[in-house]
Amino acid sequence: MELHQLRYFVAVAQTGSFSRAAMQCHVSQPSLSQQIAKLEKQLGRKLFDRLNRRVTLTDAGRVLLNQAGTILSAVEDAEKRLRDADDFQDSRLTVGAIPTIAPYLLPTALQLFSQSFPEVELIVQEDVTAHLIAALVAGEVDVALMAMPVDDERVETETLFTEPLWLALPFGHALEKRKRITAEHLRDEKFIVLGEMHCLGEQVLSFCRVNNCGPRVGCRSAQIATIEQLIISGHGISLLPEMALPKTRPGSTPAEDESAPIYRELSPVPPMRTIVAAWHKHRYLSSAARRFVEQLRELKPEEKQNSRAQN
Repeated sequence: MELHQLRYFVAVAQTGSFSRAAMQCHVSQPSLSQQIAKLEKQLGRKLFDRLNRRVTLTDAGRVLLNQAGTILSAVEDAEKRLRDADDFQDSRLTVGAIPTIAPYLLPTALQLFSQSFPEVELIVQEDVTAHLIAALVAGEVDVALMAMPVDDERVETETLFTEPLWLALPFGHALEKRKRITAEHLRDEKFIVLGEMHCLGEQVLSFCRVNNCGPRVGCRSAQIATIEQLIISGHGISLLPEMALPKTRPGSTPAEDESAPIYRELSPVPPMRTIVAAWHKHRYLSSAARRFVEQLRELKPEEKQNSRAQN
């Protein structure tokens, strides 16, 4: 049994197709099929049932898949440990981030890391939480920045900081002049939230349900920037993370004009979200990944804010 045979086997199991597995492994389909057949002959067991164009695992195939993942992970970890011995030379770090964090926190974090470790090649993958967890488990992402909850026992998390969600209103909204805004005041409001795949969207809806203020969803979007524009044009309100707010001087609220939402803090306690760094619990965390997490811990409060200046 050879490593490349295991890699081909896992690729077929994951894609359910010999042709897609061959493309993923950058080999011809006949070569891949030949190696799978050779593996089946060596083991004396049929690993796949081939029904028309469908490929499914046999019982023996399912047993091997569990072991193959462990073997390939161990080999990958050994390779990472050996590469680490070269003081970051030819090192690569793949950082994932959810869309409600990536444009605000990543630019500063990556810039600081590159200044300290310019020899490390950085790759960024922006995606929703579920996809990033899958990428962490598959070894495609080394470290990911996301918001709690992270519900996968294979993923280790470290809390970096918490931040409030601010109420975002259109200019001239009736709630704008209130000194104290509670969840009760939002009961009849139309909300603009992120799509179902985004954890922030679910956090906003959960807050509304817990506080008996709806929600009445008027629109779903895939980007915070779109939500901001819809708020400005009067299509509804939302709750947005502090890092997405325009930068202002310490202690002040965002500048207010008709070209930006009006931000207000909810009383008595604003909803919060917890930002974490996440990695695979059972995979080797490279030196580059550990240094990146260390720098994330040391980010100053102002560096956790976005870099968009209010003109």
